[in-house]
Amino acid sequence: MSQILAIDQGTTSTRAIVFDADLRPVATAQAEFAQHFPASGWVEHDPQDLWSTTLSTCRAALKKSGPVAAIGITNQRETTIVWDATTGAPLCNAIVWQDRRTAKTCASLRAAGNERLVRVQTGLLLDPYFSGTKLKWILDQHPGAHARAAKGELLFGTVDSFLIWHLTGGAVHATDATNAARTLLYDIHKGAWSAQICALLDIPMEMLPEVRDSADDFGTCLPEHFGTPIPIRGVAGDQQAATVGQACFKPGMMKSTYGTGCFALLNTGDTPVLSENRLLTTIAYQLNGKPTYALEGSIFVAGAVVQWLRDGLRIITHASETSTLAEAADPAQDVILVPAFTGLGAPYWNADCRGAAYGLTRGTGPAEMARAALESVGFQTRDLLEAMHADWPEKDAPTLRVDGGMSGSDWTMQFLADITGAPVDRPHVLETTALGAAWLAGMQIGLYPGQDAFAATWARQRSFTPAMAPEIRDARYARWTRAVAATLSV
Repeated sequence: MSQILAIDQGTTSTRAIVFDADLRPVATAQAEFAQHFPASGWVEHDPQDLWSTTLSTCRAALKKSGPVAAIGITNQRETTIVWDATTGAPLCNAIVWQDRRTAKTCASLRAAGNERLVRVQTGLLLDPYFSGTKLKWILDQHPGAHARAAKGELLFGTVDSFLIWHLTGGAVHATDATNAARTLLYDIHKGAWSAQICALLDIPMEMLPEVRDSADDFGTCLPEHFGTPIPIRGVAGDQQAATVGQACFKPGMMKSTYGTGCFALLNTGDTPVLSENRLLTTIAYQLNGKPTYALEGSIFVAGAVVQWLRDGLRIITHASETSTLAEAADPAQDVILVPAFTGLGAPYWNADCRGAAYGLTRGTGPAEMARAALESVGFQTRDLLEAMHADWPEKDAPTLRVDGGMSGSDWTMQFLADITGAPVDRPHVLETTALGAAWLAGMQIGLYPGQDAFAATWARQRSFTPAMAPEIRDARYARWTRAVAATLSV
């Protein structure tokens, strides 16, 4: 068998992609699932939806492709699940990474002087984005949950752990270092769960998964799921899997993924750079027990702003319409949209602010709103690049390798190059998240080549070069920063 099955469990859908011996996708299946919004700023998933769509998409893809040699898993990060250690039944709905319900908890911990501890050990900030305070909230809300967890009766995991546990019939409770690094509970320097932070959040360590390399033995999928036992050999959080899929293996290389949110990672090699500009220090991947670190900037709303145009404003019926509308927008109108629907991520980290639009006139219509929505993604990316350059000043601005759904929009990518003043490269394979997971698993079993040979296979589909005059670029970005300042001040 010379094929690998990649499970890509995302925020709005689950996909299964089979890659052949040459890392080409040969079969795919995708299924969306329900999003639950029980209160303002709250976002939940039914864990059973994540599991059932994983089964259905994998079975559909395997039916097209035939047998595979191994499974690689990549997943939405930070999303928090607690389940029964015997039955596998979830204690409650999963709390999604976008969820902001623990903002007050984070503020209290910050006021008590705990952010320095968290930053130094985990590389993260005290923000509702991460799993730790979500897990605390779940345990606090369910009577007896703390005691059950301490006795090993309840397990915690991000989505990868939940899927691994179910695929192996409960035989393996594990995660990889990239997912562990997003929980707010993992010391990225010692490579171990932090007893100090777990005690601070009153989280029993008995419920935490074992942390393994990104390419490692994660057990064997039971034959009842896909007709035959299949080893699970690669796991990485979605943004780290995309970093691998983009072959960003050298310090200074950078990728930006445009999905529901936008996530830019800059490889810093063996050095964990503690950001002075409110970026995150994280693990890009871990192989043979050795972590490679990265600086990360997280934007909560990227592709989600296009979904808002479709489902909220109802000015489009398909995402592809936004580029056409943007091209038709009145150039005399300079509408700025700050899409802080669930707060602002890096480098602002404000959980409480909400979205705003500036420069509206009686002539503002769907075209101008669509252009402002797409431009907001470029502006936010420049925010990240400015912060990264401040933290990594010895490096020239790198070429930005892009992927994810929005990267298919030529209009959006050209504006990205224009407003950042940096070249933007789009690869032939846009599904780099699944590609990264497949490569990790295939490399682990000897099917795929090592890092250098894999990097040599990376191919550019198109490059976008800056065409905007520097004075216009800077003036437009200055207007964006004023809009963000005004939004934060409300």
